Amino acid sequence: MWAVAAAKEQAAEKATAVKEQAAEKATAVKEQAAEKSAELKEQAAEKTAAVKEQAAAATAQIREKTAQAAQAVKDKTPEPVQEKTAQAATQVRESAARAGQFAVDRTPDPLLEKADRVAKAARANRTPLLAGGAVLVAFLLIRRGRGRNK
Repeated sequence: MWAVAAAKEQAAEKATAVKEQAAEKATAVKEQAAEKSAELKEQAAEKTAAVKEQAAAATAQIREKTAQAAQAVKDKTPEPVQEKTAQAATQVRESAARAGQFAVDRTPDPLLEKADRVAKAARANRTPLLAGGAVLVAFLLIRRGRGRNK
C-alpha cells in the first residue's frame, strides 16, 4: 500500500509540474500573439496612411487635369456658343426642376425616403463621384476630339 500512496503522490507532483509548464507556455504564447498583433496593427496603419496619401495625390492630379481640360474647352469655344449653351443649360435646369417636382408629387412616400437615403450617401461621397464624373467627361471629350481629327 505504501507503494500505491507513493505512486499517487508522484503522479500528483508530476501533474502539478505539467500544469505549471502548460500555464507558462500558454502565457508565453499569449505574449507572442499580443506582440505580433501589435506589430501587424502598426503595419496596417502605416499602409493605410500610405494608401490615403496616394489617393489624395491622385485626386488632386485628377482635379488639376480636369480643370485644365475644362479651361481648354472653354478657351476653344466661341462666345456665341457659350451663351447659347448657358441659355440651354438654364432651360434644361428649369425643365428638370419642373419634371422633378412632378415626379415628387406622384412618387409614393417609401420610395421618396429611399431616394433621400441614396442622395445623402451620394453627398457623403461627393468627391469620388465628382472625380469619376470629371474623368468620364474628359475621356468623352478626348474621344470626341480624336474622332474629328481622322
